[in-house]
Amino acid sequence: MSNTGLIIEERSRDIGDFLVGRLIPFRKKRMVGPFIFIDHMGPEALGPDKYMDVDQHPHIGLSTLTYLMEGQLQHQDGIGTDQTILPGSVNWMVGGKGVTHTERTPQTLRDSKTEFTMHGYQIWVALPKELEDCEPEFHHIEADALPTWQDQGATFTLVAGKGYGKESPVPVHSELFMIDIKTEADYPFHAAGNLTGEIGITVVTGSVTACGDVIEEGNMLVSKTEDVCDLVISAGSHILIFGGEPFPEERHIYWNFVSDSKEKIEAAKEAWKNKTFPMMANDDSYVALPE
Repeated sequence: MSNTGLIIEERSRDIGDFLVGRLIPFRKKRMVGPFIFIDHMGPEALGPDKYMDVDQHPHIGLSTLTYLMEGQLQHQDGIGTDQTILPGSVNWMVGGKGVTHTERTPQTLRDSKTEFTMHGYQIWVALPKELEDCEPEFHHIEADALPTWQDQGATFTLVAGKGYGKESPVPVHSELFMIDIKTEADYPFHAAGNLTGEIGITVVTGSVTACGDVIEEGNMLVSKTEDVCDLVISAGSHILIFGGEPFPEERHIYWNFVSDSKEKIEAAKEAWKNKTFPMMANDDSYVALPE
C-alpha cells in the first residue's frame, strides 16, 4: 500500500552513534535488516464522506506487515482473503511471486456515520532471495496472541520475529524483530543481548534521548552498530523497535515491487501494465503504474 497524503517526507541527519530520519527508505539508509519501507498512516480523522480506500495494486518479493494503533482496515486480496484488522493485531501478507490486494475502511464504520481516527503503520519486509518467487500467503494474528511483558514501567509487545528470548507467532522468513514499547516512566533501553542485527527506532509519540540529542515523535533512528543500541525512552512515549540481519544481496525497489533482480521488477511492471498480473476476482479497481 502507498498512502498518498499520509506519508511523512524524508529528512536525515547524523548525531554520532545514530542516523536520524523520517522513516525508511531515507537518503543515508535504504534498509534496516530486511525492513525496506515504512508507511505511516495518520493519525488522521476519518468519517462521513472521507474514508481510506486503496484500490487493487500489486506486490512482488516482499511481505507486508500492517499494524494499527487506532481505527480499522479491511484487507482483501487475490488469494481470497477478506480480513478486518483492529488495533494491536497483525496482518501479514506474503507477496512472493505476485499478489494483488485492496485496503479500505470497513462497511461497518461507513454505516455508522461517525468520525474515527486512523493511525498505524504498514511495513514492507523484503523476502530472502531464495523465497522471492514463493506462493503468496496471508496470515492474521490477533493482539492477544503476541508475547507481551513489562519491565521498569515499560510495556513490551513482540509484534514479529524474535527478541528478549521470545518469539512472535507471525510466520516471518528471516531473522528479524519488531517490538512495540510504551513507557510510563523514563526507560533505559539496551539492545545488547536482547536483539540481533541492525536496529531501527521509530518514535510514534513522545521522545527518546540518544547521544545527548532529544529525538521527537515522527522520526526514526538507525544505530550504526549492530546488536548494540543504548538510549533513554521518555515517560509517556510509544516506540517501535525493528530490524534484524541484513541480506547479503542488494534489493531494488520500484513502486510496490521489491527484488534482488531488476529483470524481475521490469517483468512485473509489464505484467501489471498489460493486466496479465494475477488479479483479484470480483474487483474491477486498478491503480496504474506511476508515471
